Amino acid sequence: MYKLIATVLYFVIVIFRRKLKVIDKKYLPKDPAYILTCTHRSMVEIIVLAMAVYPLEIHYMAKKELFKNRFLNWLFTSVGAFPVNRENPGPSTLKIPVKLLRNNQTVGMFPSGSRTEGAPIKKGAATIAVMSKKPIVPAVYKGPLTFKDLLFGKEKAYIQFGEAIQPTDYQLPKNEAIAEITQAVDVAMKNMSAELEKK
Repeated sequence: MYKLIATVLYFVIVIFRRKLKVIDKKYLPKDPAYILTCTHRSMVEIIVLAMAVYPLEIHYMAKKELFKNRFLNWLFTSVGAFPVNRENPGPSTLKIPVKLLRNNQTVGMFPSGSRTEGAPIKKGAATIAVMSKKPIVPAVYKGPLTFKDLLFGKEKAYIQFGEAIQPTDYQLPKNEAIAEITQAVDVAMKNMSAELEKK
C-alpha cells in the first residue's frame, strides 16, 4: 500500500506539478538504517518528507489516538506507521523503531511531538539513536501547510537535509549522550530552518 500511495503522490507532486525542491540530499546515508527528524507544523510534512526520499520507505511514529478509528488504523498500518503513547511512552514504544533500524529500515520522527511551531524537541529520537547505534538525519520543511495548497497552490515545497548526527561520536554515559544528541538535533534543525527561510 505504501509504495502505491507514494508512487501516485510522487508522480502528481514531484513529476507533474513540480512542487518539491530537495536541498542537500547528499547528506542522506547510503544505508537506509537511519532516523529522519523533521520540523512539524502540519500533516503536510509527512507527505513531503516521504516524497523527498522516494522510493525509500519511511516508517513513521504516530500518536496512538490516530489508530483508534478502524479505517485510520488500517490506513496508517498499511503505510508502515506505528502507534506511540506520547504521554507515557514505555519500553515497548522504543523496541519497534530500534528493530526497524536493525532490519535496515528508515524511521521518521517529528521530535517536537506536536504541530506547534517552535515547540521544544523531545529526546525520543536521540534515545532510539543511542539504543540502535544508528544516525539521525535532521530535516526541515518550508512550504504549503495544507494538502489543498500543496496540490493546487502556487507556493513551492522545500525539504532541506542536514549532516547526519552519529550517536557513536558521543562517548558518554547513556543519559548524557541522549541529552547532548537531542541538543545537537535541536540546534541543527533551528539553524537549517533559519537558513531555509532566507531562500
